[in-house]
Amino acid sequence: MDREQLYRLDLNLLLAFDALMAECSVTRAAERMSVGQPAMSASLSRLRKFFDDPLLVREGRSLVPTTRALQLIEPLREALDLVESTIRSGRRFDPGADHRQFTLMASDYVLLILLGPLLAELEVEAPNLRFTVRPIAPDFAEQVSRSQLDLLIFPDELMPEDLQASSEKLFTDRLVCAVDRDHPEIGGRITEEQFRTLPYVSFAGTSLRTISELRFRELGIDRPVEIGTQSFVIQPFMLRGTRLMALLHERLGRYFAERAGIRLLDPPFTIDTMSESMFWSPRAETDPAHRWLRNRVARAAAALQP
Repeated sequence: MDREQLYRLDLNLLLAFDALMAECSVTRAAERMSVGQPAMSASLSRLRKFFDDPLLVREGRSLVPTTRALQLIEPLREALDLVESTIRSGRRFDPGADHRQFTLMASDYVLLILLGPLLAELEVEAPNLRFTVRPIAPDFAEQVSRSQLDLLIFPDELMPEDLQASSEKLFTDRLVCAVDRDHPEIGGRITEEQFRTLPYVSFAGTSLRTISELRFRELGIDRPVEIGTQSFVIQPFMLRGTRLMALLHERLGRYFAERAGIRLLDPPFTIDTMSESMFWSPRAETDPAHRWLRNRVARAAAALQP
């Protein structure tokens, strides 16, 4: 391919390609770029002609990338990220006036304890900024490494060792036992036997490992889950009037102790604390707006520490 051919490929087509590959849907890609579906269909036709490849083909009821499209995704996204970061690094950022959309990924525990209060503050401090917070997805590592997220907030201990991302530790938390405050079998402490045998409620919303599972494995404890919830936040409310036990983040347990009618107890074993960190693509390192966001998240996390 020579320069003359590249003149036929404008930046908007590359942005359309990125949206189409991310969504595998002409309709959703059009919504993502705030254009009409006919315009996105026209962009796909131009891309197919330029690359001499269908790029997206129907498989059952879905569209899937071709082999050629899969070869193009990573280098073209890196090129777009480089252009974007180069442009943004030279700009000043004014949170009180600038417009920007940020996408974050975090658990509902982090959203409740850290991000919820922070975003309420930022509505006043930065009224033109928009924030989307997604739940943790199985491909979280891929999304952050490909700059599909501005920030991922996730436990250090559960991150892949080969993740290509920058990071900063935010805060730590203990894991504590939680039971109904009138639990018929538990007094002022929970015994090792009770810890191992009481019916157990745990987060089981995805195929991802959890901190509780990791800590049980480290202790050599095989804990069957009688009830699996799709939310950390719902766990405390499953305990009232039951024999169930849960292992909760202490901050979450204290937040809901009175509301949910539960008691928090130290585990009968020594369980390591867990650390929440924020992760981002190195391509965003010098972006002034991104630096501002990281700073605000870090300040909010520092306020959590005793």
